[in-house]
Amino acid sequence: MRTALDNNKTTGEQLKANGTFVMKCGGSTLAELPDSFFEDLVKLQKNGVSPIIVHGGGPAISDNLSKLGIETKFVNGLRYTSEEVLDVVEMVLAGSINKGIVRRIGQSGGKALGLSGIDGQLITAEPVAASAEVGLVGDVTKVEGALIEGIVQLGFMPIIAPLGVDANGQRYNINADTAAGAVASELGVERMIVVTDVPGILKTLNGEKRVLPTVTVQEIEDMIQTGEIYGGMIPKVRAAIACIHGKVQEVVIVDGSEPGILSRVLSGEKIGTKIVRMQ
Repeated sequence: MRTALDNNKTTGEQLKANGTFVMKCGGSTLAELPDSFFEDLVKLQKNGVSPIIVHGGGPAISDNLSKLGIETKFVNGLRYTSEEVLDVVEMVLAGSINKGIVRRIGQSGGKALGLSGIDGQLITAEPVAASAEVGLVGDVTKVEGALIEGIVQLGFMPIIAPLGVDANGQRYNINADTAAGAVASELGVERMIVVTDVPGILKTLNGEKRVLPTVTVQEIEDMIQTGEIYGGMIPKVRAAIACIHGKVQEVVIVDGSEPGILSRVLSGEKIGTKIVRMQ
C-alpha cells in the first residue's frame, strides 16, 4: 500500500520517518504490565510515534494444552508443534492474548489492530531445518511490510501474533523473538525494544549487582559460560539475541514496570541494557 505523499519512499523509510519502533514482549509479561505502560504507549501514538508490537504467549499456550490433556514438549528450546498443538497455539496467540492487548490499549484511549502473521500473508514461513524433531515450527522467509504500513497509516497500532503461513496455506508456529527481529529488519528498524520483568542484564561489580548499560552478543555468551548470567536470565538474554536479525543492530532490554519506560528509551535516556552485535 502506498500513498500519493509517500509514493517514492520504501516501507522502512516511511515508517522510520514517522517515528516507528518495534517492541517485543512475552504474553505473560504484557498481562502483568501496569496500566501506566499502556498509557505511555498511547501517549506516544498520539504524539505521532507508531509502535509496532510483536508478542509471545508461551505460558498461556502450555496452560491451555494442559487443560486439554495435550502434552507439552520442547526440543532445543522450540515447542514441538503438531497440527493439534498448532490449533491451540493459534487460538491462544491470535485469540485471547492478541485481543487482550488490543483491549488494554483501547481502554487507555489508543487505537490498535490485532492480527497474526497468517492474516494477509503478513508472515510467510517455511519449516525450520529441524522440522523432523519439532514439527510445524517455521522460519520467516518474508514479511509483508506494506500491510504494516497500511495499518499504521490508518492510525492503528499493529499488534502481531507470531504465526506464519506458506504458499499452500500450511500454518507454522514461529518463535516470537525470531518474528519480531524479522519484522524490524523488514521495516529497516535498527533498534528494537524488548520489554521484560527485569531491569536489564545484571553483573556483580565490586560486590554489588549492577545493570550493564551495553554488552555485545559475544560478551553475553562468555558470561553464560562463566556463570555470571544464570538461571532465568539465560532464556531472556538468548531471546533478545534472537531479535538481532538482518538490519537490526541492537536490542534494548528494559523493565516494563518502570514509569514511562518506552518514552524514556526513545528520548535517548540510558536505561536498561543495550545488546549490540559488536562494539
